[in-house]
Amino acid sequence: MWGRNVYDSISKFLQFQLTVNVVAVIVAFTGACITQDSPLKAVQMLWVNLIMDTFASLALATEPPTEALLLRKPYGRNKPLISRTMMKNILGHAVYQLTLIFTLLFV
Repeated sequence: MWGRNVYDSISKFLQFQLTVNVVAVIVAFTGACITQDSPLKAVQMLWVNLIMDTFASLALATEPPTEALLLRKPYGRNKPLISRTMMKNILGHAVYQLTLIFTLLFV
């Protein structure tokens, strides 16, 4: 039960972190190309990463395991850490966040 809970928590944390980092890099790069100045400075990006890492890891580390985890099949050893569904979620969230950020920055 604990192993499945840890695996799920790592997957959720990884999905969250990849989404935040993809959005930050695209915003910094695109903003620098369009306006010749990055909308996010290096210190701001480090601060966002520090805050997001801390709160996300605390939230996922304190998530207790449930009995429903025992009803699921165990994960195989060859199962990729980033699944196709997770990749779709990352891209969907990133597109949504980028749309919102670019709307606020450039409109």
